[in-house]
Amino acid sequence: MSKRRVVVTGMGAVTPIGIGTGEYWRAVKEEKIGFAPITAFDTTEYKVKLAAEVKDFDPEAFMDKKTAKRMERFSQFAVAATKEAMEDAGLDMSKEDPFRAGCSIGSGIGSLQALEREYARLTEHGKVGPMFVPLMISNMAAGNVSILFGLKGKNIDVVTACATGTNSIGEAFRSIQYGEADVMVAGGSEAAICPLGIAGFTSLTALSSCEDPKRCSIPFDKDRSGFVMGEGAGIVVLEELSHAVGRGAKIYAELKGYGCSADAYHITSPAEDGSGAAAAMRNAVEDAGLRIEDIMYINAHGTATKHNDLFETRAIKLAFGEHAYDMKINSTKSMTGHLLGAAGAVEFITSVMEINEGFVHRTVGLNDTEEEMDLDYCRQSVSMDLKYALSDSLGFGGHNACLVAAAYEG
Repeated sequence: MSKRRVVVTGMGAVTPIGIGTGEYWRAVKEEKIGFAPITAFDTTEYKVKLAAEVKDFDPEAFMDKKTAKRMERFSQFAVAATKEAMEDAGLDMSKEDPFRAGCSIGSGIGSLQALEREYARLTEHGKVGPMFVPLMISNMAAGNVSILFGLKGKNIDVVTACATGTNSIGEAFRSIQYGEADVMVAGGSEAAICPLGIAGFTSLTALSSCEDPKRCSIPFDKDRSGFVMGEGAGIVVLEELSHAVGRGAKIYAELKGYGCSADAYHITSPAEDGSGAAAAMRNAVEDAGLRIEDIMYINAHGTATKHNDLFETRAIKLAFGEHAYDMKINSTKSMTGHLLGAAGAVEFITSVMEINEGFVHRTVGLNDTEEEMDLDYCRQSVSMDLKYALSDSLGFGGHNACLVAAAYEG
């Protein structure tokens, strides 16, 4: 069967620099950074002091108090972003076949806070609470969204570490393309700024210990020292084109390509030659029916770790050859930090907004880079006619995933 066309009709975002897509996008254009001292716990004994926390989040603005109490923070974020995305899409589930509307929302970790809390309860009292497991497990973001919004179709939780959000949107895209659904709510959610999360990534030497908010998350800069933990959620409503047109939905962009690969190399480091990520990029471009020269912009994974930024640069050069020097490449993590399983989804939303406004944001904080890293990493924001955008995500375990969005042309 021929593949059906898929469009983006709604978006919702909960981020460290703004709650709501509009507020988030204004912050991006203003080059606002979300880095500040951690407030979730006392960091006196911790090497890492900064994170990109979501500020002033009130779950009861998006759900009733009882519902909110039965969810961990990552699920609350997912519900909040979904509520915005559904309202933005003007999707009325009373007029939809609920079994043709599905959900693909992933979380790389789930709730470490529930794990910490219930382990302490176990050691002190010899038992855990009855809701421990359903609060903790990563699929509960998708589960809660499905229940609250009446989505009875395909319901999945993709877990591919930091590629989770991108894979989740990609798998929703495939589900619509091949007729499993007409509507999919898709994205990622994460909230792991807690003692166990910060300690774990610190032990991996993955986090920056810099205490200067302006220099702690500096992708592609020669002085980069690791990523800064962020949290939040990004959710999009994807629809089959004729379904969206038939109900008069506004269309932000068309999702044209999805590509994946595995490094099969190392559990935390990308392949040094960039071959795995390059394959995912090429797969996405080919899936979109495009030539590599058609892609003029990449929203990079760009974590600000020594290995990622160098190896991702090699991957871009391997995938695009000399054309790599003609492209704009930026990292949204320079403002939001690394949202782990939500990163790819928020960055896909960023890419869609950039297409709509013809605006590519600066990689904030980037001053000087290294000799081999000689591409255009957007030291300054630029206005440009942007027909296509490639969003790139790389996850621990060697997971690589890419999405190609396009300006909608009817």
